[in-house]
Amino acid sequence: MAARERTADAVDDATRPAVHHATGRSGEEPRQELVISRIFDAPVDLVFRMWTEGDHLRNWCCPTGMTVPFSEGDIRPGGSFRTCMRGPDGSEYWLRGTYREIVPNQRLVFTHAWLDEAGRPKHETVVTITFADAGAGRTSLTLHQGFFLTDSSRDGHGSGWQQTLDNLAEYLAK
Repeated sequence: MAARERTADAVDDATRPAVHHATGRSGEEPRQELVISRIFDAPVDLVFRMWTEGDHLRNWCCPTGMTVPFSEGDIRPGGSFRTCMRGPDGSEYWLRGTYREIVPNQRLVFTHAWLDEAGRPKHETVVTITFADAGAGRTSLTLHQGFFLTDSSRDGHGSGWQQTLDNLAEYLAK
């Protein structure tokens, strides 16, 4: 059985991926947010390392079918990263960000901005990932990203993050 199938079959309804879309409070401009919660069959320290060690990130941190031919980063508060994701058709998608907060085994906060053809950042969002012990050697991970300019941008990122987190589950199973 493939790792993805094994991971999906091994979780009960309480641990299935959850995606929530939120908007601003009443009377405010819409604030599109993305929240994804997942349970991984690996301890918190290992899952956290997957997010903070470049040698691991390059192996799983992109949507299904894409590769990471280039990635550089200074993983510390104030440090930055720049990454290229390549699609199956050869298209390249560049992004950059800055690490705002790193609390080992608990929290990771960084900015995320796609780059245009001239290498200039487009709209910037903030990604917050929290890690918690889910018992029995498992990790509860919650990813929050906001604020998006449109629902379609939020939904596109949601799809990409779901695939990326599927890749992480497969990578952890190896």
